[in-house]
Amino acid sequence: MAKWTPKHEAPEPLEGPVVPVITGGTIIWFVLFLVQLPFYGWFDDHGHLWWLWTCLAGGALGLLGIQITRSRDAAIKRAEAAAQAERPQEPEQAPAE
Repeated sequence: MAKWTPKHEAPEPLEGPVVPVITGGTIIWFVLFLVQLPFYGWFDDHGHLWWLWTCLAGGALGLLGIQITRSRDAAIKRAEAAAQAERPQEPEQAPAE
């Protein structure tokens, strides 16, 4: 079996509004949990109780995801600010007469 090698470099990852997307997804998981909570007995009777706990777990993991993406966002901004500060300032040129 031959080893596959890429023919070109992978493109840069797309950066977007990651924190709002993760926050929205987390809210959806918690809303789904709350909507299903009144039907706890039905889910238990029909063997679908795991649906309820899946929504709760999704919301809890979403909270962790929000924290991670906020930290990542802050680190990216700090790195960009440090890169800006390290760049040599170009001296102003006198206007040509």
